[in-house]
Amino acid sequence: MQPTIALVLCSIFVLVLLRLDRKQSPEVSHALWIPTIWMLLISSKPLGIWFGGAGADEEGSSLDRVFLTVLLCLGVLVLAKRKLGFVDAIKENPWLMLLIGYMLVSISWSDMPFTSFKRWVKEFTAVVMALAVATELCPRKAMESLLRRTIYILVPFSLLLIKYFPAYGREYGRWSGALMWIGVTMQKNGLGRLCPISVMFLVWSLIGRWVQPKIPAAKFLNYAELIVLFTAVYLMNAPGGAYSATGIVALAVGLFAYAAFLWAKRRGGSLARLPLRLLFCSVMFFGTATVFAGGSTVGSFTSTVGRDNTLTGRTEVWAQLLPVAMEKPILGWGFGGFWTPGTRDEFDISEAHSGYLEMLLSIGFVGLLVFVMFVVSSCRKARSEFSYDFQWASLWVCLFLMTLVHNITESSLHTFNTQLTAIVLFLPVSSKGAISGPVETESKVTSSAA
Repeated sequence: MQPTIALVLCSIFVLVLLRLDRKQSPEVSHALWIPTIWMLLISSKPLGIWFGGAGADEEGSSLDRVFLTVLLCLGVLVLAKRKLGFVDAIKENPWLMLLIGYMLVSISWSDMPFTSFKRWVKEFTAVVMALAVATELCPRKAMESLLRRTIYILVPFSLLLIKYFPAYGREYGRWSGALMWIGVTMQKNGLGRLCPISVMFLVWSLIGRWVQPKIPAAKFLNYAELIVLFTAVYLMNAPGGAYSATGIVALAVGLFAYAAFLWAKRRGGSLARLPLRLLFCSVMFFGTATVFAGGSTVGSFTSTVGRDNTLTGRTEVWAQLLPVAMEKPILGWGFGGFWTPGTRDEFDISEAHSGYLEMLLSIGFVGLLVFVMFVVSSCRKARSEFSYDFQWASLWVCLFLMTLVHNITESSLHTFNTQLTAIVLFLPVSSKGAISGPVETESKVTSSAA
């Protein structure tokens, strides 16, 4: 098939999917496209790469900066029009606001404060986008629609690029020369984040409509989602073993947790009493301890996913970076202040391959503790959701758990500007309206269908 024809067919398929999503969530406003476009941007290559070959450097392209600034302004305008009470938003999310505030304050001891401030603005933009979702008429349905749209767009186009536009969809290992699939993302691990999220969400969506037949679904939606699901699974099986083992492990954990929730609910157990705080804190402690133990805590499991005892060189990276982190263990090097062109050249890497080590490098143990408290506060909200909407609460917990597990050997916890951590941000921020949302939505859909 000619690449142009494949592009046209893929575009038509995606448009059909978006039409089905619109029928599924008629109460969602058009303003939701602002955080949706933002989510698409942070989940894929920068605009500078798509339209000019720039954007992967330290500062990014001017096109990306202008576009993100426009999205930020539009998001602020939406919040102003909806008369968001910022005091109420702070009261509802105190630990998140403290974390964002601490990131801002930490810029003062960064070695490059101007660059750190620009990076902090991106974090503030993420909060604005989350609040835009929270101020929708039904935040839960808005969040569901946002996830569905991003998956519907990114997964099919990833397959298109890999198969028909290899200059964009493939890359080769720096040292090994091995072929790697990257799709719409920047690297193999980016696709390794996108696909597990997509599989988890689509499995949840399909099972949800099966166990709750009263949930209305647009015609052909199940078939369309099955196609996207199989595509995401296929993309995870990259050739030559060049797949994201961390993504596969995170997905396995998420699916196992979801199966356990379904089993417990069927047996009549009270899921609202789940010790989520203990579970999440244990995973975060394990992730942090793994760095200090040099990977020995997970070394026995590496062969299961086709990796060696060094976790593909991660233990060597941790051995280099941990002493640097311990030079400023309490406050860190300042948000966005560690990774500079100089440090990248010195260590010949651009990330720590551990979200917990990244946080220590950036904002120290103080920042890590504040993040833990943000997760703990989110646990309370998630646990209360089980009393109102089992399906939504189970997806919430599974995605949170996947994120915490994924960051044991990958880096994203130190920023809300990746798809995984953006979801972790959006879910608790939009939870205030999620309790009454499903009831309101169901009545609207019913009356609409009538």
